Amino acid sequence: MKITRRQAREKAMQVLYAYEISKEPIEMLVESIAAEELNEFPEYFKFAQSLVYKVLREKAMIDEIIVNHAKHWDFDRIAIMDRVLIRLGIAEFMYYEDVPTTVTISEYMGIAERFSTDNSGKFINGMLDSIQLTLDKEGKIKKTGKGAITSGMKRKGK
Repeated sequence: MKITRRQAREKAMQVLYAYEISKEPIEMLVESIAAEELNEFPEYFKFAQSLVYKVLREKAMIDEIIVNHAKHWDFDRIAIMDRVLIRLGIAEFMYYEDVPTTVTISEYMGIAERFSTDNSGKFINGMLDSIQLTLDKEGKIKKTGKGAITSGMKRKGK
């Protein structure tokens, strides 16, 4: 069986969604949702686990970014699944230097199309694209290696 980073992202999303709905202890949710399927793939489990804990640690700041970009949307009226996916995308933009921003947007748009409402893919795409542009202008996105190649980031001296 082959596992991809997308599947790790989906597990992170499922953990965070379950946490939003149930408020069960996060450690229990990580273990029961992510570890169960990813335990044979430690690299992907660590990626999913890292995403979950990064989103939870930075949730207040991430939610402020969402509120500032959700024009004509009351934050609480954004579908829980969509909020979770946008939070994950912002965390990847800001804290995962090796992941190109274009990959992040594409991955979460695809996950939204699979797991959320009919219009969620477009909504996630628009929100993450707008947020990425703002964070990039503010110097809050730092990409290295493969992350810098396709992220649209300007190289120094160019």
